[in-house]
Amino acid sequence: MSPFPPPIDSTALPGSVSGGSSVGKTLIVLLGPTAVGKTTYSLDLAEALGCPILNADSRQIYRDLRIGTAAPTAEQQARVRHYFVGTLNINEYYSAARYEADVLALCEELFHDHNTLILSGGSMMYIDAVCRGIDDIPTIDNEVREHLRQRYETEGLQPLLAELRLLDPEYYAQADLRNTRRILHALEVCYQSGCPFSSFRSAANFHSVTPKQRPFRILKVGLRRQREDLFQRINSRVDQMMADGFLDEARRLLPYRQENALNTVGYKELFQVLDGNWELPFAVERIKKNTRVYAKKQMTWFSRDPSIHWLDLPTSTLSSILALL
Repeated sequence: MSPFPPPIDSTALPGSVSGGSSVGKTLIVLLGPTAVGKTTYSLDLAEALGCPILNADSRQIYRDLRIGTAAPTAEQQARVRHYFVGTLNINEYYSAARYEADVLALCEELFHDHNTLILSGGSMMYIDAVCRGIDDIPTIDNEVREHLRQRYETEGLQPLLAELRLLDPEYYAQADLRNTRRILHALEVCYQSGCPFSSFRSAANFHSVTPKQRPFRILKVGLRRQREDLFQRINSRVDQMMADGFLDEARRLLPYRQENALNTVGYKELFQVLDGNWELPFAVERIKKNTRVYAKKQMTWFSRDPSIHWLDLPTSTLSSILALL
């Protein structure tokens, strides 16, 4: 017998907000670490509520990263309408700020037909952008981005670090100087805006920033498991990815390895195999280990948010979320 109740009329669910065009509307944010079971849970919840799912995974939004990101399958997307899954080309620029704007615009549209929507995923910055707002970091022109990329390829990282130290000593002092992607992005913002990157980073301290007001209720529901259970699920999922053709997917994407979307656990390790630097069994074990590390980082990030209602799996059921509503 299914533990889930039959479908209910989501237009009858309550919601409370201070004002705006979506009064009485609720955005359920279903979050948690990778492999905890968000996809299955969100599908069942969406079917029970009769509403679509807005994806909050910063890599599943790219259409070519199907296996390596454990994106919802065609069958799962046929069950429930998904947004922000497989919509971007691998070389398209996207950011948490753009995601915030896109989600808010879509919510305004979808709330005309639904009182409840589900946002599900584990990308911490994307979730915070929707729930709390993000600094108004300027959109980077392709010309600026390409200029800095070419400089990195011809000059290396050290000259760019020296320039960042001059342009933004505050960010330089606390940045991970080995993270090329973040160093380049900080310089992009400096070039684009004429201001230090650190001047746009007030949201770095979660508790010191007043969240932006949203014209709908936000209900955050976190899924968690015992560490041993979660780690076993991660290991099993990596094995299934390999059986599904993850290595072939990485091989097809090898020419695009410099794109930000591929600076991701799984692809980086398999690129080492395709370069001839690692043996495949070693790379698979590294993917499992690095995914476990990422899951711990996700839980550390989410643990700072006291507004999350946590459900322990596998004992909690869908009724637990409906009770919160």
